Amino acid sequence: MLGLYGLAWSAVQPGLKRNARLREGWEWRTLAAGTPPKADLWLQAASGGESYLAWELLRRLPDFLPAACAGKRPVVLVTTFTRQGLDVLERARADLAESVELLPAWFPLDAPKNMLRALDAVAPKAVALLETELWPGLLAACRKRGVPALVLNARMTGKSLGNYRRVPGFWRSLGPKRVLAVSDDDAARFARLFPDARTGVMHNIKFDRLDFAAAPARAELAALLPTPGDSQTGAPAESQPGAPFIVLGSVRKQEEDAVLFLIKGLRERLPGAVIGLFPRHMDRVDGWEEKLLQAGLPVTRRSAGERARPGTVLLWDAFGELGAAFALASACFLGGSLADLGGQNFLEPLAHGVVPVIGPFWSNFAWVGEEIFETGLVRQERDQQGVLDALCGLALEIPDRQAVRAAAESYVQSRRGGAEAACQAVAEYLICG
Repeated sequence: MLGLYGLAWSAVQPGLKRNARLREGWEWRTLAAGTPPKADLWLQAASGGESYLAWELLRRLPDFLPAACAGKRPVVLVTTFTRQGLDVLERARADLAESVELLPAWFPLDAPKNMLRALDAVAPKAVALLETELWPGLLAACRKRGVPALVLNARMTGKSLGNYRRVPGFWRSLGPKRVLAVSDDDAARFARLFPDARTGVMHNIKFDRLDFAAAPARAELAALLPTPGDSQTGAPAESQPGAPFIVLGSVRKQEEDAVLFLIKGLRERLPGAVIGLFPRHMDRVDGWEEKLLQAGLPVTRRSAGERARPGTVLLWDAFGELGAAFALASACFLGGSLADLGGQNFLEPLAHGVVPVIGPFWSNFAWVGEEIFETGLVRQERDQQGVLDALCGLALEIPDRQAVRAAAESYVQSRRGGAEAACQAVAEYLICG
């Protein structure tokens, strides 16, 4: 099976090279430019979201290292697939420089020979995969070289388990040393797939990342929004009853038609609103601009740095500012939820006192708990019309931000501690000589 897997990589590699998202860093992905650097730990973080999890984990890791490691900075290679992920890791490297030597890099293509060469170069004491990163080439290399592999903050849907179970012997032969899953159900699925692994449950690190002492609205972003009477006071959107700022965040390609319906409906029912449109992937910005112009909708890019007029779609072409935008939002929708894509993280708006609206699909975030809908902290709607109605209602009658933030903090408090659990698991293998 592993040999067939390697042949499949050889067959698809020419096509992958033409992929716009994979072309960047291609020489590093194929190791043509050299191998990754030596490190104590290798962490794999698929994209921007997982890179933030790696940042949170590494922020706490030095506190859990053995006494023999005192005064030594662990060297950690963190790989990712995307430019967004790499940008997050570069910021994390600067933030953690005094305690951790973080080495950001592109994740090598998972062809078995390619991955074995990469692992030999890194020579880590352990490899940790975040969330759903099960890569046969890397897992096989770890098995062959005796390097412990861990899956942390692990998630697996029933559908994914069914796909993996088509070749159960293959996956069992590649099983990691340890799995820490974000729910009992996820842990049970991993235990079925990897019966020899040490499987347990941890809280999701995303709970640890929520900061309820959210920073005030950034002036440069507030300056992009209209003010009452289109003045230049720079007041936040929450104080502009005539010009709400509505965020449509982490919108995925498969739901773009549904989101276009939302935009048209919002402009009809809230003519003065500014709509902040955040594509999940930056390579969709050009496509969105064309789609909006063809629909006759006024659009301006965030990078233009100009104050948007009421009724404008503000197309966000800068990565990493969605959280800051929530601080200015009157209402928000989180994508990946109007198509069967599992949803995107809807917790972050709560830290800014904003009640998020999502569609019917949220399986990737089942670990949050259905109770969050019962509290009213998150609005889940069954279709695009329901999402539109909820957004309009929240924009017209904005819930008290302090009350929302306090209720959300109470909900999250008992669910923190995932980063510490992950650090404890990793630290077992980072023995300093």
